[in-house]
Amino acid sequence: MSVDPLAGFFRLLRAVPVPPDAEALYGDDPEGARRERNLRRYLAMPHAPVLLLGEAPGWRGMTVTGVPFTSVREVEAAVTPEIAALELPSEPQAPWEASSRDVWAAFRAWTGPLPLSWPVYPHHPFVAGDPRTNRTPRPAEVRAGAPVALELIRALGVEVVVAVGRKAQGALAAAGVEAPAVRHPAQGGARQFTEQLLRLNGSMHG
Repeated sequence: MSVDPLAGFFRLLRAVPVPPDAEALYGDDPEGARRERNLRRYLAMPHAPVLLLGEAPGWRGMTVTGVPFTSVREVEAAVTPEIAALELPSEPQAPWEASSRDVWAAFRAWTGPLPLSWPVYPHHPFVAGDPRTNRTPRPAEVRAGAPVALELIRALGVEVVVAVGRKAQGALAAAGVEAPAVRHPAQGGARQFTEQLLRLNGSMHG
């Protein structure tokens, strides 16, 4: 009988509290199960020993597909064979996400197997009463999500963790993990994000 290397990760993921203004993305309901199948496909793809740690799922991207920094547009564009194989809902709530576009655009210039991504807070935080919004996760939520990220790092054999934005970097520091930060691609940061990411890629091959 094979042992699921991600069993501990999913156990910790399900244990993160879900406040009224956040949505758990993975579970036994049909949509949660679909997202989990997608996430497992994504985490199983060949990858560099690098994890990009973001902040939280956005309602236009990961909340739809279950895969970090991946919206419907990336699936339909078949940015990789693994992403092309993801299952989409029959009526997606959004067709694209800007951050997803920017991350995958940067990956086009990446040499070798691609990094994986994960958010430090795994639930989708939204403005109370409106799930089709994003809000910044609270410090307590970030602390609750950090052990999930650390278990994923362990399970995947990640050697380099890169924080996408200062909030993710601060969460890692609080957990005792020092990680360089790159600019988040949102709000005009795409060019700097790409430059910093590709500089990291170059140092890995230098």
